[in-house]
Amino acid sequence: MITTVVLAKNEEENIVDCLESLSFCDEIIVIDDNSEDRTREIAQKMGTKVFTHSLDNDFSKQRNFGLEKARGDWVLFVDADERASRELKEEIKSKIKNDRTDGYLIKRIDTIWERKLRYGETRNIVLLRLGRKNKGNWIGKVHEEWKIEGRIDILKSHLDHYPHPTVSEFLKKINFYTDLRAKELFEKGVRSNFFSILFYPTAKFLSNYFLKLGFMDGVQGLIFALMMSFHSFLVRGKLWLLINKKNG
Repeated sequence: MITTVVLAKNEEENIVDCLESLSFCDEIIVIDDNSEDRTREIAQKMGTKVFTHSLDNDFSKQRNFGLEKARGDWVLFVDADERASRELKEEIKSKIKNDRTDGYLIKRIDTIWERKLRYGETRNIVLLRLGRKNKGNWIGKVHEEWKIEGRIDILKSHLDHYPHPTVSEFLKKINFYTDLRAKELFEKGVRSNFFSILFYPTAKFLSNYFLKLGFMDGVQGLIFALMMSFHSFLVRGKLWLLINKKNG
């Protein structure tokens, strides 16, 4: 039995396509972070189990809550702006029948403003999203990871990802995630100074746009590389402010 856990917050524009792509699963659970739109209503009308659970700035806690609610032997984690490709559906059903593997890495392909990103930071993203329920837990408040004990393999098929429908939404998410990341680094005792604030964003842009050939993705590749550089700048800048607030 396969349970899919979908994390969502204010995703009425995405939730239908997401859930329809997961119809091959035996159970679908939506963990909703107090949406203020019709996300819960739409999901419930589609026959999905919906649990309202506050994120509290901790993505691992949210995903582990989903693990607790899942009844399936296998659990697939999907975000509301992701879709299971047709090939992925068939591969998952085939793999879990007679396989001794405990977890699977899944490739993810980003599509931004009607263009699939083939290069840059997202070109080789693989995420541990499918696993046996009782083989591990999620760790890390942001950039969380599923730590599964046992054999890990990688699937050939992929998830489709449709993030950031507008630049303003992109900036909104960057602001949110950099708050969480800066606090996480602060709690770990990581330092920040003038050079790290300058170096990290510059290195991020040069790596994504030139070394990883982000320029091959056209204007979308340029915007994405600049945005991720800004992400790095905000993390280090916010971290510096947290440190100085503590010392001041």
